[in-house]
Amino acid sequence: MSLTERVSGLLDRHLSRRSFLVRSAFVGSALAAGGTDFLLRPGTAYGSMCGPPSCGGNCNCDSTCCIGYTEFCCVLDGGYNSCPDNTIAGGWWLAEGSEYCSGPRYYMDCNGTCDCNCEGASFCSNCDGLTCECAYGNCNNYRTGCYAFRYGQCNQDVACIGRIKCRVVTCTPPWEFEDCTHTSATDNGTANQNASCLTKNPTYPCDAPSTKCEVVSMALTRDGDGYGIATSYGKILGYGNEQAEQVNDLGEGTVTDFAMGPKQGSWVVTTKGRVCTINDAPFFGDARNDGLASNVIGMAPTPTGQGYWLLSARGKVLNYGDAQYFGEDDSSGYTNFVGVAATPTGLGYWLFRGSGEVFAHGDAMFLGDVRGVSVELPWCGIAAAPDGYGYWLTNGGGRVYNFGTAPNHGGLGGDKLSYNIMGIAGTHTGEGYYLVAQDGGIYTFGDAKYYGDPVQK
Repeated sequence: MSLTERVSGLLDRHLSRRSFLVRSAFVGSALAAGGTDFLLRPGTAYGSMCGPPSCGGNCNCDSTCCIGYTEFCCVLDGGYNSCPDNTIAGGWWLAEGSEYCSGPRYYMDCNGTCDCNCEGASFCSNCDGLTCECAYGNCNNYRTGCYAFRYGQCNQDVACIGRIKCRVVTCTPPWEFEDCTHTSATDNGTANQNASCLTKNPTYPCDAPSTKCEVVSMALTRDGDGYGIATSYGKILGYGNEQAEQVNDLGEGTVTDFAMGPKQGSWVVTTKGRVCTINDAPFFGDARNDGLASNVIGMAPTPTGQGYWLLSARGKVLNYGDAQYFGEDDSSGYTNFVGVAATPTGLGYWLFRGSGEVFAHGDAMFLGDVRGVSVELPWCGIAAAPDGYGYWLTNGGGRVYNFGTAPNHGGLGGDKLSYNIMGIAGTHTGEGYYLVAQDGGIYTFGDAKYYGDPVQK
């Protein structure tokens, strides 16, 4: 009898309430096994269920802690529904029929990382920085740091990991935001397990594991049949005909803006002025050595895709490739610039400030702005109409103001949002626009087509 068969038989007898751990869970899954104690420690399966060492064995076996499940990450990590620091996604399972998702609900294990040489072992429970306990020492919470177990569909290049600290729960498939395969295990018994930090509630900082609520920008594909959503840590989520990507070499900065390239590529720019290219987007230079340290807030590509402009928070403009310099507002004494948009000719651009002022340069026409307009949150985004004779402005609350030929299709000014709006993008026809929120939620207006977003439905 194989190790897998012996362990799954043991679990079938003692952990019937955790069907994702019985033998069916192992079919098609990549499991790293380093011995008979790879799954539960210490003692027998039932012995590990009641009274973990941190509680002195005093937890009643009917308590939440002794049910045998691992705690939600959002409970342990200040409300963030994502793998915490010093953990890595080890695997996942799904549940059908959850009241919290329109389709499957996904559960992802976050295992501790190893602070030692594993020497060929699959788990490093002695140096993962975790302690087996009821979360916060409370028997009414689920467990943390107790199970050295791995399904193995995620981060398969990491051979050795620690025990499971917590689990992420989402309606978004894990492979869309982590390095995971599609191989699945199922436990419908977990479908409606929940915690208050997993539901949309402004008290908690984030319930979107795919973006960690760090979305900074969105951009439409060149043909308008899709869009990408960029996060501050370099993750690009693609919808429609845009593909998901991950930028790993950000240097010391974080991503502050995102723009589409001439073909299938795109660029991101960081606060330090670093421009990172994705796929076939060409590199024309960046601002790392141009005195804009920690100050770059936006970028705009030229119509040809053979150049781009970068904008600093103080209004300084730098041009690269076929992008031409038409002036700036760095010497005006203004600060807090939040966006830049190019004219369709490539012979001008608008600069937008967080307090509502618009500055026009080159063949860009000043058509009005929102200085003096009272809003609950600062202004954050500008998008140009495709004919070059209009633009839209939006703020963090989703209010949209239109100028020139840019038509008004409404906004979110009257809605209470869980997460701030971070940017706006106009459709290629000029008859609609998108708003993107900090968690990645997409709002469409006019002829803007919805292709999906990472927000839990």
